[in-house]
This record gives sequence, structure tokens and C-alpha cells, in this order.
Amino acid sequence: MEKDTEKQFEVFNSFAQQTNNFCWTLDKPESTMWLGSTLTKKFPDLSILLLNGPLGAGKTTLVKGIAKSLRIQEPITSPTFPLSQHYPFGTTPLIHLDLYRIEETNAANEFFLQEEEESKAIGALMVVEWPERLSLPMPDAWRGKLEYSSDKQSRLFQLIPPIDLDNKLSISSR
Repeated sequence: MEKDTEKQFEVFNSFAQQTNNFCWTLDKPESTMWLGSTLTKKFPDLSILLLNGPLGAGKTTLVKGIAKSLRIQEPITSPTFPLSQHYPFGTTPLIHLDLYRIEETNAANEFFLQEEEESKAIGALMVVEWPERLSLPMPDAWRGKLEYSSDKQSRLFQLIPPIDLDNKLSISSR
């Protein structure tokens, strides 16, 4: 399974150079975790990842893969009820936010900014689930979109680089 996923990554990586979008089809939780663990290796400057997707699409499973690549030993759980989980003991610390329960935009913005300040202070990677609750401009953030495939048997993941990086990719591909 891992070799198939690696091959899939190579195929989409070359496709991405033409479109500036990175896309994967994930057929099981293990492939979602593998992709998460690959993201930090392929994109070492990743500091903020905004994850959109419906309930149950695999956002926390992707974060588990990211944590694995950062050598975080603690169990990774969804921060839906505590709103954030901090994992300081990895090669890079990880801050995992879930804004699902914060319906008021100003409250979500304030909470995010507090967590972002701490993330920057400790050099953490910050992953945010339900970023659509925010109204802040984030030109330096990567965006990940998980959705169900039309047959509901797999998930589709699209990774969109930050605006500045996206412009650099567009210029370099001409």
C-alpha cells in the first residue's frame, strides 16, 4: 500500500507543477495518515495548515500522520471539545485547533490569534480544523481541503500553497 501511495504522490507532484495544486485520492485512513506524514517532509516550511472538510472526512486522521512525522509520541485526539491540543515534544511542536464549536467570528479570530502567537513563540506547526469560522487574512497559510468522493468510498484531498508561494510557482512554471 505504501509504494502505491508513494507512486501516487509522485504522479500528483508532477501534475501539481502544472496546476499549482496538489491533489490526492485517499482510499483508507492509512493513506490519509501517510499523506499527513509526507506533507511535513515535502513542505518543511509549512507553519500554518488550514483544513476544510465535512465531519468525518479525515481531518484529525491527517493530523495524526503529521504528528507521526514530527515524532510526537502522544496520542492525537480531536480538539473539538477542548478547542486546542498542544504537542510540544516532537522535532517540531504541533498545535492543533478545532474551531467547529466557535460560531462567532470575532471569538474564533481572537482565539486563533492567541494560539498563533504561542505557535510562533515556540516554532510550532499549527493545524486548524474548521478555518471557515475565521475572517482573518492569512496569505502565508497553506490550505487543505478534504471531501468525500462521489462514490463515498474514498476521500479527495487538495493542498493549496500560500498566496505568495502560489505566485512563485506560477512564475516558475512559465
